[in-house]
Amino acid sequence: MKILFLGDIVGVSGCDAVKKHLPSIINESKINFVIANGENAANDGVGITEEISNNLFNCGVDVITTGNHVWDHKETVTHIEREKRLLRPLNLPQFSPGKGFGVYNSTNGLRVGVLNLMGNIFMKKCDDVFETAQKFILNKSLKKDYDILVVDFHGEITSEKMAMGHFFDGKATLVVGTHTHVPTSDTMILKNGTAYQSDAGMCGDYNSVIGMNKDNSLNKFLKKNSQKHYPAIGEASLCGSIIQCDIETGLAKNIKQFIYGGVLKNSH
Repeated sequence: MKILFLGDIVGVSGCDAVKKHLPSIINESKINFVIANGENAANDGVGITEEISNNLFNCGVDVITTGNHVWDHKETVTHIEREKRLLRPLNLPQFSPGKGFGVYNSTNGLRVGVLNLMGNIFMKKCDDVFETAQKFILNKSLKKDYDILVVDFHGEITSEKMAMGHFFDGKATLVVGTHTHVPTSDTMILKNGTAYQSDAGMCGDYNSVIGMNKDNSLNKFLKKNSQKHYPAIGEASLCGSIIQCDIETGLAKNIKQFIYGGVLKNSH
């Protein structure tokens, strides 16, 4: 059982690369389930639309997670109520549209639970993420409610992400960070069998400032004339991780960093 997790998809460049390369990656690497964070997938680099989410599903993404930009396109408020494969952070304020957790079927017939959480530090206001995680763990369990559990922790700081990794150790197959758009090289199996990576990185043009046009971003830092941030449009690198799962325990056997195409050094 193999899962491919892709970090934040950014703009047209990221979407085009996913649509172009994902089908062959799934086939060549024998991937059974694909999760991608899509909160920056819209053409302007923030939020996601119904059309874009459908395009991602059609090329092989099974579930789309999000984060602090989930509501940046108003249509998502209604679309997420209809589309159960599109998640928002579970710890958003009560009565937020959509769901933060779902269980889905993989190509080999296993039940894959996907949990979307968002950090509290330097992020938009949301409920306490560790209290939310604790309530989840008390009510759900591996091999009972799902065969595999993937946790997307959308957060700013590594210490909060690492703490969440250890909190779920032995209770999830994978805890992976998103949001910073920079892939980390700390892929590992934690003591009790959970795969971990602080940040999956992004699917976008790395000749940029975290996926945004570098000249415009520099002008902002230099306090020169600049526009609203907009995505870079060069060739994208696809970043994330591939996890081999133990179908008997639901824990991880192996995790490997995944980098494909663009200006970054390929690991695929």
